[in-house]
Amino acid sequence: MTKKRKKTSKKAGQKSSRKASEQPGRSTGGDQPAAPAGKSAGVKYVLVDFENVQPKNLEILKEHPFRVLVFIGANQTKFPRHFVVAMQALGEQATYVEIAGSGPNALDFHIAYYIGELAAKEPSAQFHIISRDRGFDPLIRHLKSKQIRVKREKDLAEIPDLRIPDTTSREEQIDAIVKNLRQRGHSRPRKVKTLQNTINTLFTKKLDQSELDAIIDELRKRNLIVVKQNNVSYRLKR
Repeated sequence: MTKKRKKTSKKAGQKSSRKASEQPGRSTGGDQPAAPAGKSAGVKYVLVDFENVQPKNLEILKEHPFRVLVFIGANQTKFPRHFVVAMQALGEQATYVEIAGSGPNALDFHIAYYIGELAAKEPSAQFHIISRDRGFDPLIRHLKSKQIRVKREKDLAEIPDLRIPDTTSREEQIDAIVKNLRQRGHSRPRKVKTLQNTINTLFTKKLDQSELDAIIDELRKRNLIVVKQNNVSYRLKR
């Protein structure tokens, strides 16, 4: 009888332990949520402040495991065709979040709420706020102090996972740049300076002017771009 009770107690303990471990975001101690054992990176979220930034290069997310939330204001009723097509191409990977009311910073508060809710459920998640609004920065500093991984980028191409490593060869750099430009469709830069700025955002380390000039020259030599009076046209064959 004693042996039977011990066996039952052991089984109950295992069940209780297993049940606790299955609860998402459960911490083993302290105020900070513990990341799942053996997993250093969780789901990666991109939260777009569409009132502030209307991305022209949403296509670059297609081959990456991001979950995309596009926050749209109550008064936003028109959307660029290329953006709608890109959202549809992302399928279940992307969704719109409509703001019911309007008011100062209403959309910003919604983004803050969603980050808090998702972070509570998924402590190992990473968040990228796409906005030029520096008003997010105090919130980001606070969230980081709570061990929530969040950053603000002004453009999707600034997300570290989408940037070109410094160690890549020139051939690999050109291939990555061309791929990015193809994904941009009709929203490609039309001026040399704008193209250089766009290329610079693709690298983990900023390029100096001589490097940018060399890349532009290489693109011209390969007949991938045509430059006339500082205007750029493209010949990006697939």
